[in-house]
Amino acid sequence: MSKVVADISVSLDGFIAGPNDGPGNPLGDRGERLHEWAYPLESWRGMHGLDGGATGPDSEVMEEAVLRAGAYVMGRRMFDLGEGPWGDTPPFHAPVFVVTHEEREPLVKPGGTTFTFVTGGIEEAVGRARRAAGEKDVVLAGGGQVIRGVLAAGLLDELQMHVVPVLLGGGVRLFEEAGGVTEAVEFETTRVIDSPAVTHLRLRPARD
Repeated sequence: MSKVVADISVSLDGFIAGPNDGPGNPLGDRGERLHEWAYPLESWRGMHGLDGGATGPDSEVMEEAVLRAGAYVMGRRMFDLGEGPWGDTPPFHAPVFVVTHEEREPLVKPGGTTFTFVTGGIEEAVGRARRAAGEKDVVLAGGGQVIRGVLAAGLLDELQMHVVPVLLGGGVRLFEEAGGVTEAVEFETTRVIDSPAVTHLRLRPARD
């Protein structure tokens, strides 16, 4: 059954990007450290058209995430920061729905990625992504505001966090105070995979 899944790397102190993120520095100062665990992996390299790479549990987690994704949802800020680094062939290879306030024609890229700009809010973007994904999952690619919004709307089925053993000390938090979530949210841990570089946590919002 199709799920709505958030999948994101996070520091021990809860940041998904370092300080001073912006054009030319999309992950902020030291934010690249959050993704270093993925770069050597065979599955990550394959997403980017590269050969070789390391195998093992981390690569298997990455490959699983790629194979289950039928469509993506992201915020406009993430799109703006990532469009340049992603280049002419973004790594999604699937429909991507961008939550924005600005009307814009779909942007079709080589390799199967089409960015569709949705002005009707997060719930509309998730609904359109579900239809596009079919039996596969809808993956929330970020940023934190989109993930918090989907959680607050009761639409999040699963949260997968790749916890990197580093303290960034500042930057963009995954869960800011409030952030649309107005009451305590309990999660159930459904899987833990540990390696020297990163700990993969799979969590499910506890629902009555």
